[in-house]
Amino acid sequence: MKGEVKTRVRILVADDHGVVRRGVKELLESQPAWQVCAEAASGREALKQAEQLQPDVVVLDVSMPEMNGLAVAREIHSVSPKSKLLVFSMHESEEVVREALDAGACGYVCKSDLDRDLLAAVAAVLSNKRFFGAKVTEIAVQEYLNDSGRPTAKRRNRELLTARQHDVVRLLAEGKGNKEVAAALGISVKTVETHRSAIMRRLELHSFSELVRYAVRNHLVEA
Repeated sequence: MKGEVKTRVRILVADDHGVVRRGVKELLESQPAWQVCAEAASGREALKQAEQLQPDVVVLDVSMPEMNGLAVAREIHSVSPKSKLLVFSMHESEEVVREALDAGACGYVCKSDLDRDLLAAVAAVLSNKRFFGAKVTEIAVQEYLNDSGRPTAKRRNRELLTARQHDVVRLLAEGKGNKEVAAALGISVKTVETHRSAIMRRLELHSFSELVRYAVRNHLVEA
């Protein structure tokens, strides 16, 4: 029995609406190995709880009082570095998704899809993978389609990635570090770094979140 307690996944749920928190808690605790260790109704409370409890996963709403979820996300890794961060929101804009990824989120789920995607999202981030709900994927695809009529240099460059470079992109977007990518592909860390730099230049990308969105658009990671 003691062994079971030690292996339970501890999850912090942060949302300013009590009804939402209760619903999320009930859904998460339908999994026997998962436990909601705390709830927070504001951004500052979420940050404090994360620092005190060091949860395995933080499920965080974007819109909260005192300190919004994106601000919390940017701070949470410094106070609880091992916590996986999963953001959910009623917002379905590409800009908010990008900001969440830039802030360090491992996944993004729209509130309207919580009942369908939340369990899969938490399972994914616990496995060091990234997760994007169906609507988030639609947002990324739509952005790509909106640009598809313009044969820019960026689009032409995307077609020049090698199969190995696509493998590197996929593994990085799943949350693996350079050493893990090197081990998975049987190459050196230096080679991974070289591939990564070449990919960023070729695709004209400037941040890791842009690399993740490229992977989503091109179906290199699960959504």
